[in-house]
Amino acid sequence: MKIVIQNMIQFNKTLVTDDELPWEVVDPKIKRKIMSYNKDIMLVKVAFKKGGIGTMHKHPHLQISYVASGAFEITVNDESKILKEGDVYFIPSDLLHGAVCLEDGILIDVFNPMREDFVKV
Repeated sequence: MKIVIQNMIQFNKTLVTDDELPWEVVDPKIKRKIMSYNKDIMLVKVAFKKGGIGTMHKHPHLQISYVASGAFEITVNDESKILKEGDVYFIPSDLLHGAVCLEDGILIDVFNPMREDFVKV
């Protein structure tokens, strides 16, 4: 179900199966699925091929990410650490961060508020 509120699509799916959602290709080594969201929160599944790079960037959103599979070198400000399946990282607002995929893997990203720039209206 989609509800339009103030020119922003509100996805608000309560029960989501992975196979009902399409992948969006970000670049040749990265693709993502926006699993569900409303204006306050968004969950995004991001699949990386080895060598894929989430370039250093920052945004005003809070972000917490779960490494569902694979291995990644995660950098937050000037600190880097290799994280693998089961690990988590937290990004406060406006903190510079990025990722390099060391083994094919999947990150589950949660944003507050939702990333309007990820939604094509």
